[in-house]
Amino acid sequence: MNSVLPPERATPVPSPCVSLCKMNRATGYCEGCLRTIDEIVAWAGASDDFKRAVWADLPRREQTIDFD
Repeated sequence: MNSVLPPERATPVPSPCVSLCKMNRATGYCEGCLRTIDEIVAWAGASDDFKRAVWADLPRREQTIDFD
């Protein structure tokens, strides 16, 4: 049985960074991790609640980017 928690439920909450840093001008999200610049800058000092909220919004954000 796999007991690994999804990233958004882990403590500490990991970064969604995948080392593909390219900001999408239309959405303001990084095309790699789907965070905003402000979220990326704040991540290291942010609370787990903040990080979990970002993780929870990533699926919605993914739908806003055209990955041509």
